[in-house]
Amino acid sequence: MSKLSTELERAFEAAALRPTAQRFAVLEFLAKDPIHATAEDIFQALNRNDPRASRATVYNNLRSLQKAGLVREVVSEGKAARYDANLHRHHHFVCDSCGKVEDIAWFDLPASAGRPALAGKKISTYEIVFRGECHRCTATNGNRESDNKAGRLT
Repeated sequence: MSKLSTELERAFEAAALRPTAQRFAVLEFLAKDPIHATAEDIFQALNRNDPRASRATVYNNLRSLQKAGLVREVVSEGKAARYDANLHRHHHFVCDSCGKVEDIAWFDLPASAGRPALAGKKISTYEIVFRGECHRCTATNGNRESDNKAGRLT
């Protein structure tokens, strides 16, 4: 058994969630490559290896994994939700150009941040989602802007 498989087995045990073959496959896919996959990405990947998983099965397993605290949903406005198996506290950056989602190392907000707006509310957790352009898109779009200024693009 690989180190990842052992870690996943422990995670299932700690969450008191039965590790069915398809549930394990969903979590393993998310844990192996932190690309913040959509349910469709997961469905396609699982069916390349074992064409027995339905879309409903993938969504049901994602919901079970979320309830158990093993997966987080990263919502991106107007786009398909993405899923994250990195359970260490972190924030996210979403590229508005290509849609890529990146993990950002955790940092705390100052104690006074948002205090008036949050008065009377009991906060259990929070995360910050930064939006903008990733390095790749900035370089690509920066080149286009330079070309436009030089009159090369119409």
